[in-house]
Amino acid sequence: MPRKTRVTPRKLPKQDRSKMTVDAILTAAAHILTEDGYDTASTNRIAERAGVSIGSLYQYFPNKEAIMTAVKERHVDEMAEIVESTVNQTAQQPLKVALHELIKACVAAHLIAPTLHQVLNEQVPRLNQSSAEAKITLLLREFLVQRHDQIQVQNLELSVFILERTIESLVHAAVIDHPEFLQESQLEEEMTRVLLSFLSRQA
Repeated sequence: MPRKTRVTPRKLPKQDRSKMTVDAILTAAAHILTEDGYDTASTNRIAERAGVSIGSLYQYFPNKEAIMTAVKERHVDEMAEIVESTVNQTAQQPLKVALHELIKACVAAHLIAPTLHQVLNEQVPRLNQSSAEAKITLLLREFLVQRHDQIQVQNLELSVFILERTIESLVHAAVIDHPEFLQESQLEEEMTRVLLSFLSRQA
């Protein structure tokens, strides 16, 4: 039976100096990913780019996979903050308005570091779901629950899945392959129409 790869840190930084070391490692890994891709991001190269010894790197991360998991967690957590802020701010708004704002927030989240997002999704092996990804799923579920009287859905969890995957796939593809679709809010408006129709349909 193959040995399962460990993707969690060896220890979490507590002091300011150790936090700076971990931040340097993650920042270096992100730069290497965006510049040269996943295959070139060895632990030795990451340590060199971060300006730390390989021994210091291994104090916090057991392998390359654990570093990449932490890079993704940090990136997705930044995205989740934008989504969370929008869900909270639109809690009292009607579905159409709130849905448009949610899609705008997801576009903004994908524009934080689009190249890094692309590499993390297309090149880095998916070892497990990050807590930040799970948080986004819960936020979208909350978004729908807030409007239970405005939507017509037979299966809430299925609706959350469709909402999440539709937004993620279309926004990601537009940011990477068709940035012109983001001009003048064209994509946001069309996605709002499609998802509004889905959520408002008769059960």
